[in-house]
Amino acid sequence: MRILTREEINVEKKTLMEIIFDGAVFIYPTDTIYGLGCNALKSVSVKKIRDIKNRAQNPFSAIVPSKQWIFDNCIVGEKAIEWIEKLPGPYTLILKVKNSAVAKEVNLNLNTLGVRIPNHWFSSFVEELEVPIVTTSANKAGSNFMTSLDNLDLDIKNNVDFIIYEGEKKGSPSKIIDLSGKLKIIER
Repeated sequence: MRILTREEINVEKKTLMEIIFDGAVFIYPTDTIYGLGCNALKSVSVKKIRDIKNRAQNPFSAIVPSKQWIFDNCIVGEKAIEWIEKLPGPYTLILKVKNSAVAKEVNLNLNTLGVRIPNHWFSSFVEELEVPIVTTSANKAGSNFMTSLDNLDLDIKNNVDFIIYEGEKKGSPSKIIDLSGKLKIIER
């Protein structure tokens, strides 16, 4: 398991994109906290994240490549357009999906998906990758989320392929905006 800086990501971008595309599980920074992710189209990788987190029940969200990806894969009403215009930002928008835009293990066959575009350089990486990335906090279910390497659960650290690290994060998880029915804002 390697710990990479943003500079190393830029140098090794093509290789890293290939291993992510092929199913690597990794930790990455966002505008809020560190995320645990993989290619959201790879069932085996998503199942590995479920095992690592001990989280069999709740759906995951995805960092998506672009706003256009949201329009192409989700049902977008007027209220949703208002929230999409606020992206990138610290929001996870729950929308109904039009198609099987991600592996069924991401949203557990629900007709909804939480989508994110963080206000962070990692979003440009995902845009260039052109596939959605699972986004869930880098912690075991029910435990505190990772803010630095010092409080990363050893079991998680030992089960990822690499970590993109940029120092301690002082944020909190994104705000969830449920737009799949009547608008609901979920504070965490």
